[in-house]
Amino acid sequence: MEQKKILIIDDEPNLLAAMDRTLGRKGFRVITAPNGQNGLTLARRQHPDLIILDLSMPGMGGEEVAIQLKDDPETADIPIVFLTGLFGREQQEQRGHHVGGQVFLAKPVEPGVLMDMINELLGQKTTD
Repeated sequence: MEQKKILIIDDEPNLLAAMDRTLGRKGFRVITAPNGQNGLTLARRQHPDLIILDLSMPGMGGEEVAIQLKDDPETADIPIVFLTGLFGREQQEQRGHHVGGQVFLAKPVEPGVLMDMINELLGQKTTD
């Protein structure tokens, strides 16, 4: 069975490292990007099976990344899990739903919750 690729786009290096380790141990191939622009480039080049995307980043934020991904036929089918801070979460979720976000997880993310969401989304994707 081919390893599923997950792209994580977040400006917090500690979170990227922790998620990389956690998901790598679970058998996923993890690609990380420290900002929205790099994440967009990697998504187009690597076409991951799932993207974990921070909504609030300096420069190109998660909302803009999601809009561009959903507008591109090559990346429009990739499921997106948005990460949100607790502050302003309701407004972030409303904006995220508007740009095609499927799942919202509050930081810090519990590994079990993250794995459940990933498995659910990847399962949905393979049955489409």
